[in-house]
Amino acid sequence: MALPDYEGWACFAAVADSGSFTAAAGALGLSKASVSKAVSRLEASLGITLLHRSSRSVTVSTAGEGLLGEARAMVAAATAATEAARGDRLDLAGPVRLAAPMSFGIKVLGPPLAAFLERHPAVEIEVALSDARQDLIAEGIDLALRIAPLADSSLLVRTIAPVAASVLASPAYLASHGTPRHPLDLGAHRLIGYGHRERAAPLRFHRAREEATVLPTGPLFANNGDVMVPLLVAGGGIAVLPDFIVEEALASGALVKILTDWSLPQAYLHLLSPPSRLRPARVRALSDYLVEALKLSCAGRDSRESGD
Repeated sequence: MALPDYEGWACFAAVADSGSFTAAAGALGLSKASVSKAVSRLEASLGITLLHRSSRSVTVSTAGEGLLGEARAMVAAATAATEAARGDRLDLAGPVRLAAPMSFGIKVLGPPLAAFLERHPAVEIEVALSDARQDLIAEGIDLALRIAPLADSSLLVRTIAPVAASVLASPAYLASHGTPRHPLDLGAHRLIGYGHRERAAPLRFHRAREEATVLPTGPLFANNGDVMVPLLVAGGGIAVLPDFIVEEALASGALVKILTDWSLPQAYLHLLSPPSRLRPARVRALSDYLVEALKLSCAGRDSRESGD
């Protein structure tokens, strides 16, 4: 059996990602002619067109789009194997791409990343903050933090710690509209929702053998928790949010927890990485560091909230 054309796949991925043969050649340290020849050779061996070329642009064909993820994964695996072999013999250096939820990244992630970079100044961390679910392999992401139920996938998952969430309102709102004593009472209140109105997640409560499900009614629906806080503080409604988002508002008394005798489904902070277990030493080091640092951070928050 003939070996795969690794050079051709690498050149194809580089052209697709950079948008030109010239840029790909620069990134790979090859001549433009070498890159073009490698891609043409790969296309000929496959019997399909991967890239559409014109005098002004290069675009990925439909067939190429279908294979681009595999090409990126192949290049990433080869790169990881090489760097893993070298990493234990070299100082930690080079780039790491890290994805994280927007609010969590802003409120929690800064100090541990600063501490890690102080220990390893030759590492370069590129942080992408987004509440959208990202394709780690297609986007070249080394590590991703997520606070959400995880769909079945081939990604490697390390569960770091539970993330507390609470039902919240301002004292002014409760004084004006009354304090709900049962989750079903929320149906008569302004209940802010996470996500789009049509797809807002229902809130599921349980207590002993009792369960209750409530649908948010608005007036605000958002896919980020921070944008809800000013409305809550101003007395605009009730919402369920992770405690780390409202830590300051709770400490100042601007918001208070309600329905504390009911439980919500437990959320967890996870660290995800692509399926290959061959990873550069810098990625392994950051992964291990984040697991321990964020575990302590979450535990510290739990201690402060319980008064220990």
